[in-house]
Amino acid sequence: MSLTRLIHPTAVIHSGATLHPTVKVGPYTVIGEKVTIGPETDIGAHVVIDGHTEIGANNQIFPGAVIGIEPQDLKYDGSVSLVKIGDNNKIREYVTINRATHAGEATVIGNDNLLMAYVHVAHNCIIANQVIIANAVALAGHVEIESNAVIGGVLGIHQFVHIGRYAMLGGMSRIDRDVPPYMVVEGNPCRVRGLNAIGLRRAGITDLEGGRYYRELKEAYRIVYRSRLPLKEALSQLEQWSQHNDFVKHLQGFLATSSSESNRRGPMAGSSRAKPGSGGE
Repeated sequence: MSLTRLIHPTAVIHSGATLHPTVKVGPYTVIGEKVTIGPETDIGAHVVIDGHTEIGANNQIFPGAVIGIEPQDLKYDGSVSLVKIGDNNKIREYVTINRATHAGEATVIGNDNLLMAYVHVAHNCIIANQVIIANAVALAGHVEIESNAVIGGVLGIHQFVHIGRYAMLGGMSRIDRDVPPYMVVEGNPCRVRGLNAIGLRRAGITDLEGGRYYRELKEAYRIVYRSRLPLKEALSQLEQWSQHNDFVKHLQGFLATSSSESNRRGPMAGSSRAKPGSGGE
């Protein structure tokens, strides 16, 4: 297929942009000078891609998406910052992805993610792999989402919040604290409701080691969120499994870091409104 058939005649592509010959570009799309796009990526109509933006292979970018424009941050001084997007992502209608605030920093999206319509990804966000973000979700700056998380629709995530892997966030919740891995959270105020049993089952984690990994993870949840132990003590009790159970180890490390680092929001409380390690549910 010729290049002229792949790029619509009404598209405006800067001569300095680097597009693989297999990239498709729809009508009235605008692509800036510093953009690089990998093979088999399909870009719909009325898309804007600008700034120092790198997009990998086999991505689908639907009509109206805006990627790589300057951040909505008053601290931004015009420095060269980046957006980096991996492979096999679906970026649906009217998604906005802003570049980072400071020089040399990047907003990063990994591989195999689905960002549904009207999702906003602010400056310096990091989204790992196989994440699903439903419609009309707003990520503030510096949000990090680990792999395989599922974010329900019409919710907002506070700046500097971290979302753990295989977490499930219920729609229309207010996410203002770190969401531990493997948990289901929902509500206003948002609380940890339990393990993401369905997500873990779909991922095959409940069957690993004859189900032992899942049973130990369930017991770890009970200790952290339903015992009366202080968090430090609760995390110490998880040592008995963390040496051989990578899932418990990851949960333990996530909670320890969330509760100790100054730039973190702290872990989300359990459904009794107690903090992790002080009563849970």
